[in-house]
Amino acid sequence: MVATLSSAGQDSPVGVFDSGVGGLSVLAHIRQALPQELLIYAADSMHAPYGSKSQAFIIDRAIQLSDFLISRGAKALVVACNTATAAAISELRSRYVIPIIGMEPAVKPAAAATRSGVIGVLATSGTLQSAQFAALLESYGRQVRVETQACVGLVECIERGELQTAATRQLLEKYIQPLLEAGADTLVLGCTHYPFVRPLIEELAGPEVAIIDTGAAVARQLKHRLQEADLLKDDSCKMPGVTEFWSNADGLSAQSVTSLLWGTPVEVMRLPA
Repeated sequence: MVATLSSAGQDSPVGVFDSGVGGLSVLAHIRQALPQELLIYAADSMHAPYGSKSQAFIIDRAIQLSDFLISRGAKALVVACNTATAAAISELRSRYVIPIIGMEPAVKPAAAATRSGVIGVLATSGTLQSAQFAALLESYGRQVRVETQACVGLVECIERGELQTAATRQLLEKYIQPLLEAGADTLVLGCTHYPFVRPLIEELAGPEVAIIDTGAAVARQLKHRLQEADLLKDDSCKMPGVTEFWSNADGLSAQSVTSLLWGTPVEVMRLPA
C-alpha cells in the first residue's frame, strides 16, 4: 500500500501510533497545537515495549499500523515512539508519500541547557543502541558528557497505569540516581511513555534538574509539514476536532488506561488483528 498526497485532503485525519499508550503524551501536544484536526491514535500495546524487539519486527509492526491509519484516510503519520522511529522511519518514508514525522531524544536542547556539562538520557535499550541515537551523540554530544540509562520495566508499569506506585518509584530511583551522581543537571525523557511519570521524576531528581521531552517540538513540526503540503485544516473551522482511539490491548484495560492518561473518559476501539 502506498499513499499519495493526492489521496488526502485538508479534512483528512492525522494518524499517530506508538508501541502502546506512551504516544498519548505526544498526541496531547498535537491536539493542543492543532485543535481543529481529526486525530486517530493507534496503540500497539499487545507488543509493547518495542525496546527489546528486533528491528525487523518493529518495521513489520510500523508498516501494519501505518497501513491501518492510511486505510482510515490519514493525510500524515506521526511515529510517536523513539524506538520505532529509529528502527522503521526510513522504511516508512520509502513506502508512503504522505508527511511522516518521527521522534528523537532531545539531546540537542539538553546539550544547550546543561550548566554542569553532563546530561542524562532515560530511554529504552532499543533507542540507546540505535544508529540514530549514535548520530545524535556525534552531532550534539561532543561538548557535553552524555550518561545513558536503559529503563527496563518502566514502559510496562505505565502501560498498566501504575504512575505513582511504590514499584514505579523504586524503578525510577534506581535509574535516576546514577545519572545524578554522575553530575547530570538535565534529564532527557527519551521515550514517549516517560512524560506520564514526569511528576515522579521531578520529585526524585529535585528542582535543580531540568527535564526535557520532545512532544511539543513534534507537534510544531507536524503543523509545519501540513502547512507546507497544504494539508492543514482550515482554521476558520471553529468546530473542535475529534480524536479516535484504537488499541489491540484487552478492551477493559485499554479503556481504563487510555482514559487515565488522556485525562477524560474515552472510547477505545479494537485494532484489527
